Amino acid sequence: MAQTFGTPLIGRAGELTRLTDVLARARTGTPRSVLVSGDAGVGKTRLLTEAAAHAARTEMTVLTGHCVDLGDVGLPYLPFTEILGTLAADDRFAAAFAAHPAVDRLLGARTGTPRTGADTGTGTDTGTGADPGGTPGTDPGTRLRLFEGVAALLAAVAEITPLLLVLEDLHWADQSSRDLLRFLLSRGLLQPSAPGAPAHRLAIFASYRADDLHRRHPLRPLLAELVRLPAVDRLELRPMADAEVARLVRALRAEVLSDTTVRRIVERAEGNAFYAEELLAALPGDVDPSATAMPSGLADVLLIRIEQLSDTAQQVLRTAAVAGRRVEHGLLHDAVQLPQDTLESALREAVGRQLLVPGEDGTYSFRHALTREAVYADLLPGERVRLHRTFAGLLTGRARSAERAHHSRESHDLADALAASLEAADHAQLLGAPAEELRHLEAVLELWSAVDPGARPRTAGPVTLTLRAAAAAARAGDAHRAVALTRAALARAGSDADSELAARVRYTLAGHLMRVDSTKAAYTYSSEALAMIPAEPASHTWVWAAATHVMAARYMGHDEDAHRVARQALRTAEELRLPDAQADLIISLVGLDGGNRRTPRGRERLRRARDLAREAGNVSVEMRALFNLAIGCYESGTLDECLTWLSEGLERADRSGLLSSPYALELRYLQSLILYTLGRWDECARAAASDAERLPPAGGFAVGPALYVALARGEEGTVERARALLDGPFDWMASLVAGIVLTDAAALRGDAEGAVAALRESLAGLSDVTGSERPDIGVRLAALALSPVADTAVRLRSAGDASGALRWAATATELVELARTTAAKGEDGTRQGPEGLAWLARAEAEWSRACPPADGTAEERAVAAWERTVSAFDYGDPYELARSRRRFAEALLAAGRREEAAGQARAARDTADRLGAVPLREEVDALIRRGRLAGPASAADRVAALTARESDVLRLLARGRTNRQIGEELFISGKTASVHVSNILAKLGAAGRTEAVAIAYREGLIEPEPTASA
Repeated sequence: MAQTFGTPLIGRAGELTRLTDVLARARTGTPRSVLVSGDAGVGKTRLLTEAAAHAARTEMTVLTGHCVDLGDVGLPYLPFTEILGTLAADDRFAAAFAAHPAVDRLLGARTGTPRTGADTGTGTDTGTGADPGGTPGTDPGTRLRLFEGVAALLAAVAEITPLLLVLEDLHWADQSSRDLLRFLLSRGLLQPSAPGAPAHRLAIFASYRADDLHRRHPLRPLLAELVRLPAVDRLELRPMADAEVARLVRALRAEVLSDTTVRRIVERAEGNAFYAEELLAALPGDVDPSATAMPSGLADVLLIRIEQLSDTAQQVLRTAAVAGRRVEHGLLHDAVQLPQDTLESALREAVGRQLLVPGEDGTYSFRHALTREAVYADLLPGERVRLHRTFAGLLTGRARSAERAHHSRESHDLADALAASLEAADHAQLLGAPAEELRHLEAVLELWSAVDPGARPRTAGPVTLTLRAAAAAARAGDAHRAVALTRAALARAGSDADSELAARVRYTLAGHLMRVDSTKAAYTYSSEALAMIPAEPASHTWVWAAATHVMAARYMGHDEDAHRVARQALRTAEELRLPDAQADLIISLVGLDGGNRRTPRGRERLRRARDLAREAGNVSVEMRALFNLAIGCYESGTLDECLTWLSEGLERADRSGLLSSPYALELRYLQSLILYTLGRWDECARAAASDAERLPPAGGFAVGPALYVALARGEEGTVERARALLDGPFDWMASLVAGIVLTDAAALRGDAEGAVAALRESLAGLSDVTGSERPDIGVRLAALALSPVADTAVRLRSAGDASGALRWAATATELVELARTTAAKGEDGTRQGPEGLAWLARAEAEWSRACPPADGTAEERAVAAWERTVSAFDYGDPYELARSRRRFAEALLAAGRREEAAGQARAARDTADRLGAVPLREEVDALIRRGRLAGPASAADRVAALTARESDVLRLLARGRTNRQIGEELFISGKTASVHVSNILAKLGAAGRTEAVAIAYREGLIEPEPTASA
């Protein structure tokens, strides 16, 4: 097969593996056949080409036969004459041909003359190419001898060389070729060889188009027969996944394509590789993603099949194309205005040709969207307008306003299109579908100026509608679009707007600006809104303006102003009985009381806010309360309770259609972060994979912790994926995730300069936008960057480069000071929780390596610093605990405490193994080899490896306590207790809790408790 491709095979790795496995078995004497099916353009030829290339590389002889569409005048045995002709030209097989002269008849059919001197055994060969077995009057015995001769010849060839036969486009095969294939697969080549005979080293791959097999297609009964044979497999090529089509499109173009362009091609191609290539090739030179014209070459390919239908069937198909991808039988009947029996006959024809697919709900769908596009594009302009007007009229009065809006617009009835679009937006809002609501509202705004004022709806004006569109954009996860729409509302309002509307536009804009981290501009607009309306008399607008201003002032660090306005607004909200505004203000006040959401009292206030918001039906404020409850639990280390709030929040978002809203995205990020922190990495990665397709473009940060997993496991491309989060408009959370990955990646490769640069760049971006001098993440970034900095200082000191070591020691001091100040007084002005303090402990320990004291206590201090770090990370982060154990083991080894070092190293390695953290495991293995720490674990090792908290857990484990009971007795969460139990099992080498207790008694780690006297 000579065809070559310039791009790698994409999206078919599993299918190719199946074929190469068949080839491997064939080479060892287990013959098999695979029937490869799929729609035209889905990639059958490319897959078979790759399989054939693999076969050739493994020294198989590859022969290909093609079936050709010649209508009713088919050439008999065409694919087999092509195969035999190739074989006959190879001198290796001359003896085989001489031994099986019956096949000369097919070679004569190929050339138009019989082979010279060949004895066909019939005496009837005229050399005309006539079917020797399919024409009337031909001797059936001749046909059988021919079939047996072909089978024997191919078996003889397979003795000389492993053989792959590829038959392409069986849907065009003639009757004789189908009969010969049936014989070869059912009675000949694939059957077990006789005892003592050589095995057949043969594979047969045959492809056919599934979309060409109408109900009466002659290939259908043959396929039904063949797939029942034990040596015949079926491989269906389904449409490619969207992600794979996107990879294909990018691989086909040297220049960079925008995400919008790629997404548009992917949507239209619907998994078909050929369609994707044609759509890409038809792009104009400037790669305009808005171009919707059907490529002429592709349209011609698609329309050829439509033109084979009767005139009535084509009329029905054209009418269905105007309806859309899918149409109900009743609606189509009313639109096409044909007698029922005539319509059904036409539909049966279209379904039989696999152009339409019937649904169980009385509908018909085009098999592929591009088929519908081609038919629609082929309509005459007047015909198109007439049919759209027909459908718009038929849909009037039905609850299908979105479809009616489309048909009214295409039939130039803009007033009805405006009214229907507004109805569709209302319906989408009721269903909790913000993206669809936004689309319909944008259509309303676009039509507004084109419709006569008397025909416009009187329920809302353009400013109110624009604000509503902005709210829908925010709920759909497109915060930047929400900002743009609200700015448009501000421009529409102008100077003539009343003060309440002007204030509403400004505080709404402030709220959206905070979502894109433009806090300074948000504070400006919230201040303007608050100044436009008086606090007295009390009003709904003033309360919400005040609530928004409180948030903006807090972000800007104006806490005193925020406190004053919040308390006043809360009193007014209570007076006006606005429960959702009360809830919003309570949440802000909890945040203003530094660290309060980490306390039981603070979370009780947040629960009250949640209940108030739920009572008012304000899901957005309810989500804000749930987020604060979850993050407060996370910051205080109560991860079990945090997961409970996360589940409630995401369930509420799902029920309300708000999974792409800002707080839902942050809840998803936090859930992913906890899975990472608890060492449930496979769950974290699976959740990220399932969420990736559903997240809005600006929500990539929500699966950021999966990047932490990928980095820790050494997966390629992680850094590039992190950098991709920085593309597009600035996003605070995306920058935070990218900063962590890029800093840690530099640290893992020992690049001190790169780690420090990544830290500074990340903190600069996060600080510039929020105005905070100390983003909380600074303590983690400082600890990560300190690792390669300390390594560099140690290396230079050992090499005698005192000045270089001092320079990096100064950098280390700068970083540890950043960690100290951030941990002591972060963004909300309070000391950080258990996680932040653990990172601070690690930063201090790394600094002690870079700046050892000169009084001879360096080794002792290093041991103490890393012991504190191990203890700090014992709150429930197994990966960072293992990384700290590795450093602790180094410090113990340097201090000569080998047995303790061995225990810590083993514990770190066990965790690295369990998590799949390959780079960490390799580092620990190198330490074990370098320090000669390998050897059987003794009881002393195990005692040294258990922390004080783990020893407490072990004693309660021996008493038969559950994880929840252990947590209650030690005042920790059940989840944290579970992590301790897992660590104990790993350190003791136990398979379960009972075995761990038995080992602990045997090694003297715990003493049996005395029993009470009778």
